[in-house]
Amino acid sequence: MSPLLRNACSFLFVPAHQPERLTKALASGADLVIADWEDAVAPGAKADARRALEAAVQALPPAQRARLLVRTNATGTAWFTADVQALARLVQLGVAGAVVPKADHPATLQQLAQVAGPDCALVPLIESVAGLDAVDALAQVPQVVRLAFGHLDFQVDAGMQCGPDEGELLPTRMALVMASRRAALAAPIDGVTVDTRDAAHTAADSQRALRMGFGGKLCIHPAQLATVHQVFDPSAAAVAQAQAVVQAMADAAGGVCTVDGKMVDAPVLQLAQRTLQRHAWAQQRTPPKA
Repeated sequence: MSPLLRNACSFLFVPAHQPERLTKALASGADLVIADWEDAVAPGAKADARRALEAAVQALPPAQRARLLVRTNATGTAWFTADVQALARLVQLGVAGAVVPKADHPATLQQLAQVAGPDCALVPLIESVAGLDAVDALAQVPQVVRLAFGHLDFQVDAGMQCGPDEGELLPTRMALVMASRRAALAAPIDGVTVDTRDAAHTAADSQRALRMGFGGKLCIHPAQLATVHQVFDPSAAAVAQAQAVVQAMADAAGGVCTVDGKMVDAPVLQLAQRTLQRHAWAQQRTPPKA
């Protein structure tokens, strides 16, 4: 898996049939941009969206192509086969891979990977009870790099009516985190916050995701990116604390020690190292263009 796919924390959706918005999305500072052939495109415009995206990608430099994922339509729809064929061409041009909606069956992912080629990274969206039941098998499919949670569709499929804090979905979110760990994948990606004007809500959702072990969040508006980055990127205080832990353990030759009166042992060191890795990634992020 490329470092970009492993470390990305912000994933911004953009309609694939509007090339001007694709350019703006890539300039927004998002780690990865998801060009959407599914929900953002009306049924009658699917073919136009595929053609528009292919044309737009050919005009991009290689580094920008590598920051693109494509959300296909779901298997079983009238558009899936053509989507996969177009995706294969995009991957040959340097697009990173595909976000696969309604991912319920490993065989679907294997079929997509076979057509799109070995360079196509796959991000299955868990959006149904069937997908949750198959989450371990989905995570184990070759070319799957991370799992993502489509919590809105999941609620509909499960007949749920969640409260504002979505506490009812905590077991499902944890299942994605555990499946990712069992499959040695990077931390999963949490779902969208639908109110694009409520930065506090986006922050709260992001903080819950981080606490639970998610490594990133799907976004539907560039205004959400700064909040997501602020939550997932370690603060200066957290970085300083992590550096102190690493130094103390080095001074103690790997033995148990204390920092600010608190015990430091191997698990604390691992957390500190992860913090520093996340900080290093954040320092490399492409800043948004003015």
